[in-house]
Amino acid sequence: MSAPLAGLLVLDLAQFLSGPSAALRLADLGARVIKVERPGTGDICRTLYLTDTEVAGDSTLFHAINRNKESVALDLKDARDLAALKGLIARADVLIQNFRPGVIERLGLGYEAARSLNPRLVYASVSGYGEAGPWTHMPGQDLLAQSLSGITWLNGHEGEGPVPLGLSIADILAGHVLTEGILAALVQRGVTGAGARVETSLLEALIDLQFEMLTTYLNDGQRLPQRAGYRNSNAYLAAPYGIYPTADGYLALAMMPLAQLAATLPSPALLAYDERDAFTRRDEIKRVIAADLLRHPTGYWLARLAPADVWCAEVLDWPRLIESDAFRRLGMLQTVGREVGAAVHTTRGPLRIDGRRAGGAGGAGGSRAAPRVGEHSVSVLREFGLR
Repeated sequence: MSAPLAGLLVLDLAQFLSGPSAALRLADLGARVIKVERPGTGDICRTLYLTDTEVAGDSTLFHAINRNKESVALDLKDARDLAALKGLIARADVLIQNFRPGVIERLGLGYEAARSLNPRLVYASVSGYGEAGPWTHMPGQDLLAQSLSGITWLNGHEGEGPVPLGLSIADILAGHVLTEGILAALVQRGVTGAGARVETSLLEALIDLQFEMLTTYLNDGQRLPQRAGYRNSNAYLAAPYGIYPTADGYLALAMMPLAQLAATLPSPALLAYDERDAFTRRDEIKRVIAADLLRHPTGYWLARLAPADVWCAEVLDWPRLIESDAFRRLGMLQTVGREVGAAVHTTRGPLRIDGRRAGGAGGAGGSRAAPRVGEHSVSVLREFGLR
């Protein structure tokens, strides 16, 4: 069986995380992805270290985002290299770029110029804050986007000030949104024969991520969300929603009627509260629940609460997650390698199509690790008659 996007050619002109992660999703679905990098240093992400760990000369972050791609090194200020890139654009199905607004136009590779080379091209761009406006000059960086989006006021506890998420959530989500737009444009092209321009930004992705809460805010007199002062997990949800310590770990409790939980916990104090108190006296109720849960291990509470249809779960760290049978059954890990260099242990695409994992074993060519800078320059340019 061929992968869903087999036969499609994607040019990845992007750096860092958001654009290259969209190209990764397309590669996992079977597209051929050629990463266009500057000669020598390549994508800046190659030396952007989350820790002091590198594999075969590149950061683990770069490996995570750029597996199953080919690399062509081109100097876009060199006329010969620029002509070669235009030749690739003329043959590509998708182009992904995340230059700062205005930069790619100055290189002569903006949307109109690319469309003149290839009317069927899907031209996908991701920026920090949109293509115009007072924030376009700012770096499109995850923490900065989180800070501008309002999302940092939903994390942490009341009185702590803004707290960012501990993930590059803006980059990752923008990559997913861009992939969605690319796939929609490819479907449209199948009907009309014409390419399209697809755009998103880190800020738009984060605004969309908050659609539930922003809708509540906009229709509730614009009252700001109030985080819990104790065990906050969602500023808009009442007790018992949160994560609580037990005698040997932590237990997560999801939304449920307070009376349902009170019927299963041994504390008489919880029976004194009704549903109207669940938000107005949220911190007080959470402290009562916490005092109960500390008395026994997590396993005890799971055995007691789950049969009563109380929505709960143990809180795992990565070692315990990876060791769990449920995780192993998903098959989300793989090992990829270069011709020369150490193997890279990484994740696999989250999609299954007709029972087969996208990318990795049983999927589309997921056995290749991220390429070296310009590793495929000679072979690719020769293949397309550009050298």
